[in-house]
Amino acid sequence: MRGIAKGREPNSLVQHRAAPGADFDGYRDKDTLRTHLVSDQRGLCCYCLSRIHAEPGEMKIEHWHCQANYSREQLDYSNLLGACMGNEGRARKDQHCDTRKGDRDLSRNPANPAHRVEDGVRYLGDGTIVSGDPAFDAEIKDVLNLNLPFLKNNRKSVLSAFQATLAKSGELSRATLEKWLRQWNGESDTGELEPFCQVVVYWLRKRLARS
Repeated sequence: MRGIAKGREPNSLVQHRAAPGADFDGYRDKDTLRTHLVSDQRGLCCYCLSRIHAEPGEMKIEHWHCQANYSREQLDYSNLLGACMGNEGRARKDQHCDTRKGDRDLSRNPANPAHRVEDGVRYLGDGTIVSGDPAFDAEIKDVLNLNLPFLKNNRKSVLSAFQATLAKSGELSRATLEKWLRQWNGESDTGELEPFCQVVVYWLRKRLARS
C-alpha cells in the first residue's frame, strides 16, 4: 500500500454533486472518474498495487467509507479510490481488496496524508505485508486479504528481480540507491508505476537508513 496524491476531481463530479438529491448511482460520467482515479494512483490498485486500467470490468470504483454507512461521502472525491477486481466471483477466501472489504471499515485511507499508510506497513522477505498497528494489521490480513499466496509471490518476485539487478552492478553508492528510490517511488516522472513497486521502495529505504 502506498500514499495517493489526489489530483483535481472531474468537473462532471463537481456539477453532479451540486444537484439536489444527487447520489453516486445517478452519476453518469463514471468513465471520466475512472480515468482520474487511475491517473492519481499511477495505474495501481489503491490496496494491493496490482495494475488497473480505466475501463469497466478492469477496475472498481471503491468507496473507502462505504455508501451504505456513509451516504454523505458517496460523492466525496477524497473517499473515491480505484481498486482491482479482487477476484470478484471467486470464493470469499480468495477475494481481496475492495471485493473482499465490502462495507467494512478501514482505519487508514491511502488518499489521506494524515493516515501515513506507508509508515504503517512493513514487507517481509517472503512478500508478506504486515503492520505494527494491531488494528491495521488485522485489516490487512482479514478485511483486505493482502497476504493471499499469489499476492505474496508477486511482491517477492518483484523484489527478487530488483535485488538481482543490484547484484549484477556490484557495490552501489548511496547516490545510486537514492536514484533507484526516486525511480521506483515515481519521483522521476508522472507516468505509471511498476506493479507492487512499494516493496522495492520499502527495501531501498531500509537499506539507505543503514548506510
